[in-house]
Amino acid sequence: MDRRRFFTSASLGGGLLFHPQLFSNFSMTSTKIQSIENKFPLAISTWNNIKASRVAGESLEQNADALTSAINGVAVEEANQTNRSVGYGGAPDRSGKVTLDACIMDSTGNCGSVMAVENVVHVAALARDVMEKTPHVILTGNGARKFAIQQGYQTVDLLTSESHQLWLEWLQNEQFKPVINAGNHDTIGMLCIDKSNHVAGACTTSGLAYKMEGRVGDSPIIGSGLYIDNEIGGAVATGLGEEVIKTVGSFLIVELIRQGLSPQEACEKAIERIVKGRKNLDFQVAYLAVNKKGDIGAYSIHKGFTYAQYKNGQTKEIRSDSVY
Repeated sequence: MDRRRFFTSASLGGGLLFHPQLFSNFSMTSTKIQSIENKFPLAISTWNNIKASRVAGESLEQNADALTSAINGVAVEEANQTNRSVGYGGAPDRSGKVTLDACIMDSTGNCGSVMAVENVVHVAALARDVMEKTPHVILTGNGARKFAIQQGYQTVDLLTSESHQLWLEWLQNEQFKPVINAGNHDTIGMLCIDKSNHVAGACTTSGLAYKMEGRVGDSPIIGSGLYIDNEIGGAVATGLGEEVIKTVGSFLIVELIRQGLSPQEACEKAIERIVKGRKNLDFQVAYLAVNKKGDIGAYSIHKGFTYAQYKNGQTKEIRSDSVY
């Protein structure tokens, strides 16, 4: 058995769906269920990562496969030092170190992941190398860094002067409280469907700002931050990773789509699993999903979540519905 393939199962219960509130006072497109009518290729990514989605889409147009295109797309934000929650220039942990997490999954069910990596910018590509060039699924910390060097990755100090200054200011109070929709960013998760109708995805992040040293969120965990089933579709998560992990959110969404729900209904159901019975919802979680037909779903706990879509040579930002 190929030990790099990810097999799991889950027991899925019932429950009432939340009904999203519609917001009409914004200029971006609002959508509940969007169909692309089987027109591929398609690239979608969490948040307003227009350039990243365009790069992925253009890669798909040039006949690159879905996984290569997803990695090409997220690499844009990994190298963007103004994005404080992904890659170079990401916010550090409490000790002042920037550590990155990422995972990828292709259309055959193979996957790769790296966690708590220092000094390497393009960790999504590194996760692919773990999948393709090692007998493992996950490499962590210094082991992942050493592997990257062996593969020819350049090492850099990921802490920019701007992020360092923000960390120094944080040290004066040392208050740890995730901010909802901070900077309208967080993890970048990307889903692509190529011209052959194959689905793949990538998820990459520097994690929560000022996290405890060694903390890992949902982004590099297959089934939580990202899950792909080429017969069904795929899903990615963004927001507070601890809450996504508890419900294995991305896997849950794909399984709900398998049972007949639309991607939108599946995202809503997954959010319901998080918020049901909770008194404290002072955090954000959002999901983005697509099925093999190209129907897209997006839903979040709080308003403000958007995603970027490349289709038919055009890229645009679309606002998600939300519980609140």
